[in-house]
Amino acid sequence: MNYPNLAACVADLQRSGRLVRIAREVDPVLEAAEVQRRVYRAGGPAVLFERVTGSPFPMVSNLFGTTERTRFLFRGALDGVRKLVELKTDPGTAMRRPWRYWDLPLLAWRLRPKFVRSGPVLAHRTTLSRLPQLKCWPLDGGAFVTLPQVYTEHPDRRGWVKSNLGMYRVQFSGNDFEPDRECGLHYQIHRGIGVHHAAARRRGEVLPVNVVVGGPPALAVAAVMPLPEGLPELAFAGALGGRRLRLVRPVGSGEWGVGSQQDRLLPTPLPMPADADFVISGYIDPTRTKPEGPFGDHLGYYSLTHDFPVMTVTAVYHRPGAIWPFTVVGRPPQEDTSFGEFIHELTGPVIPTVLPGLHAVHAVDAAGVHPLLLAIGSERYVPYAATRRPQELLTLANAILGQGQLSLAKYLFIVAKEDAPDLDIHDIPAFLRHVLERFDPESDLHFQTRTTVDTLDYSAGMGLNAGSKVVVAAAGPKRRDLATQVPADLKLPDGFRDPRLVVPGVLALSGPKCGSGADRDIARLCDQLGTLNSKLETLPLVTVVDDSDFAARNFNNWLWAVFTRSDPAGDVHGVGAFIERKHWGCRGPVVIDARLKPHMPPPLEEDAAVTKRVDALFARGGPLHGIEG
Repeated sequence: MNYPNLAACVADLQRSGRLVRIAREVDPVLEAAEVQRRVYRAGGPAVLFERVTGSPFPMVSNLFGTTERTRFLFRGALDGVRKLVELKTDPGTAMRRPWRYWDLPLLAWRLRPKFVRSGPVLAHRTTLSRLPQLKCWPLDGGAFVTLPQVYTEHPDRRGWVKSNLGMYRVQFSGNDFEPDRECGLHYQIHRGIGVHHAAARRRGEVLPVNVVVGGPPALAVAAVMPLPEGLPELAFAGALGGRRLRLVRPVGSGEWGVGSQQDRLLPTPLPMPADADFVISGYIDPTRTKPEGPFGDHLGYYSLTHDFPVMTVTAVYHRPGAIWPFTVVGRPPQEDTSFGEFIHELTGPVIPTVLPGLHAVHAVDAAGVHPLLLAIGSERYVPYAATRRPQELLTLANAILGQGQLSLAKYLFIVAKEDAPDLDIHDIPAFLRHVLERFDPESDLHFQTRTTVDTLDYSAGMGLNAGSKVVVAAAGPKRRDLATQVPADLKLPDGFRDPRLVVPGVLALSGPKCGSGADRDIARLCDQLGTLNSKLETLPLVTVVDDSDFAARNFNNWLWAVFTRSDPAGDVHGVGAFIERKHWGCRGPVVIDARLKPHMPPPLEEDAAVTKRVDALFARGGPLHGIEG
């Protein structure tokens, strides 16, 4: 189905039994988000909230809540998108199989947006205060847009060809934002809008911005796609949506809204999707910032309050019957997990064409996506060597960490395809086992310090966007068997307790509460473990956590606790550690301090009173009864 707008999508989901309506009034402050989290966890349908407290607009969530439903939404265009991916992967395939690509001219035509004179989105105006005031977590700093499609054009070359459509957090109430006039625009490091913002600062100009909400579902997916340089998101939205994207530009006097002298001197407003549900139109003054946040975010903690660009709002447009789509961000898995799975389906085959020798990459959702990256590459540099060791893998690792948002990874585990041709990169326990059986802690850990990491990651305590990375490269024959139980004679220093085996070769220990003596605590542990010598050869990875029972309860708990709460340069230790020619290694187990640090923000927790109110919707007789099983 090639939906022209969100309303058509919602109607189709309802006809096919993939959407449920809630007629009872639901508060967008915490209640709607709790409903979404619970429905998503249950693998439930999309949810239409017909009555929203404080707003005349209905809301819809969980549109992309399962990979199956996402495929269903784009079923009319997926074959065409796959053909374009195939041609990117192997351009010569069109010559070998011309009958498969008979419709290539039509597919290419859909990439080009269609400008129209008028569109439904221009039918009505509203204000920020009348939009659904969505808050997802108790300490959120105000209402914000969770599925925004933020559109900008390059100041040096106006037009859609050099445009950027990205999903960046937009806060439109709270803090000291002027009501109905200002929004906070939080974009993370290494995002396309930053290039446009820098150009506007260089030129001494304001940067026009449109925040698009709703519209054809392909727009939301396009806004988060890791597209190659030179392919605008608007073009991809046309391909995925199965139809050319219609764009309309406001015309006539007063379109910038409030009528101040500065507004009248602004450049022409940007074009906007004619079939969007809402468009918040305005501009960024490159010299202004204001505090934005805090907000619960995808690492499972609050991102703290920081100064970010402020957007002056000049008009808020909406179509007749507009619906406000939203999602919830928090500890994975959430709806963006399904987004990621769908995106990997589309883009996975392209990876080897971007980095020759690289066969697969997987950002581990359960670990917060950016903190942990797995990769499989070739190791062919010295094929005649008696023993294979990481060489080409290190070249590939450097290339990966210089590639778009992959550059935000903290931990990169990379292995040689030649050692296990059938290794599944999505089978994370098997992948980790392969690494732990083969890596040499004396030579195979490679650090980058004082570099950039995910904007939302505070594990290093070095400020915004700052942290470190480590590459763990493994190649060659199996070095060790892995323990399948905790050693019976394991003795721990005071303060360390409750050893638990998470998976073969991985130990979790509860450590003392992390404070000013954190490094001394870990040094005592390493000294004690060092007395066991070879007995710990089968336990190459020891992780110190706040609660080992929680970490060992399931593998995803361990992934989340370890990789979101540790910074490689500060928290990777080892038994028999040494530095030789500025290379760090260890002769015994690697020890990761993954305790919650004093400088880190608190984990996300739901409000008990809100949970109790939402229970009624899932109880017998409620509109969501039976969804949770």
